[in-house]
Amino acid sequence: MAKRKRKSGEGTVRRRKDGRWEGRVVVGYDEKGLPKTKNVTAKTKTECIEKLEKLKAELGAVVRKCTPTMPFGEWMDFWFQTYCKNSLKEYTQVTYAERIYKQIIPKIGHIPLNQINTGTLEKFYAQLKSNGRLTRRETFGPGLANSVIRSIHAHCRAALEKAVAEKLIKQNPAIGCKLPPKKSPEVEILTPEEMQKLLFQAQIDGFYEMFTLDLATGLRRGELIGLQWKDIDFEKGTLSVTKQVRYVKRELQILPPKTKASIRTIILPEPILEMLAEYRKIVNSIWLFPSPYKTEDMPRDPSSCRKALARILERSGCKHVPFHALRHTFASHAFHYGMDVKTLASTIGHESVETTLNIYAHSSEQMKRDAARKIDESIGTALGADLSANAAPQASGNDTTGNSPAENNTPKTPKFEPYVGKRRRSGTGSVHQVSKNVWEGRYSPIINGKRIARNIYANSEEECEIKLAELIRETKEKFGIK
Repeated sequence: MAKRKRKSGEGTVRRRKDGRWEGRVVVGYDEKGLPKTKNVTAKTKTECIEKLEKLKAELGAVVRKCTPTMPFGEWMDFWFQTYCKNSLKEYTQVTYAERIYKQIIPKIGHIPLNQINTGTLEKFYAQLKSNGRLTRRETFGPGLANSVIRSIHAHCRAALEKAVAEKLIKQNPAIGCKLPPKKSPEVEILTPEEMQKLLFQAQIDGFYEMFTLDLATGLRRGELIGLQWKDIDFEKGTLSVTKQVRYVKRELQILPPKTKASIRTIILPEPILEMLAEYRKIVNSIWLFPSPYKTEDMPRDPSSCRKALARILERSGCKHVPFHALRHTFASHAFHYGMDVKTLASTIGHESVETTLNIYAHSSEQMKRDAARKIDESIGTALGADLSANAAPQASGNDTTGNSPAENNTPKTPKFEPYVGKRRRSGTGSVHQVSKNVWEGRYSPIINGKRIARNIYANSEEECEIKLAELIRETKEKFGIK
């Protein structure tokens, strides 16, 4: 019987002279085009095949000879499968794959790797900006958001940087590309009046507890839906965020939070705890917000919560905002009403306070008015205190109230005399001190339509004034200036 030939990419399995079995697979090629391999060994063939399959899964090994003239799409696929995929979380893999296989490869994947240049990439990004959206075009328009385009550029840049390291191309054409602005349009936040109308309508529609809790904590949608009753400690008044609910490959999954900083404990206000304690009496589930449609005990569908918010906003007469705007609303109002930025970053699960300030510290029109009013009150109070202190006589001995100075604990504002500068007459020049022992005098007349500057220096202000007067007199005589 003829020996079965293993398919390309499967690797090879053979028995060595010492009786052990060896599996080997190609994982890349060097600058000379020679294959780079990795191997495993085992006592039996079955064990060897199992080890080889595990090695291929870990490395994402793909047997392919990489050359400078290979299509850019093939290189993107090789880079993603070999160097990138296994280091990403599963839902991040899905995001990468969608951008690579639905955007990059279909549009510029046919171009040879060594012919990709800066102009090619910039033209590609411009096309994405004008007509790159594949879904929900009626809602968001035909073009992709700036943040998505910058992410696609990051994938291209990383893949091309690896091609430089593998000596397939000399330099990375993605470096120096002109990109859309980094800052995305600011997310609108809800005003206090809109929040009130939203919650009134949510109470009628059965979403009061969900939206109240979100506006009070700033949780991400997946974190909010993923809450279980065991996450709330009613005695300590805390809420633990340890998981999130989201779709991965069209399947609802319970996953760890977005980042390490997202695993956190939040102190809940007393009214929120009371609300949740009452709400718990009518919920027969391990989840705070269980699905009302599934027979098994599952959390609500994230998309149904998004649609519910849109429906409630419309019914309550509020402006339409995405679900994530509730998080922005919490952060902005918390910051406005005195929560320090470090505490706010910890509460909403940010690793960096800079992210909190740059993305979530919005300013509404009312916030700006409140800030202006507070500044005005502060300045007015300070001015009133200073003026009244200057007008009142200084206390000496016993004051007019009958209290001794030791008994009078009211702090006194020190008398302050504002500086009133001397205004020099036109044509007399200017004098100012340039260093500890040096004064400068300057006279700058206009002669024949052109200003000419003349300077003198002295060791004191008095000497400088004398020298400046002499300079002005000589200049007027020389040029006939009256």
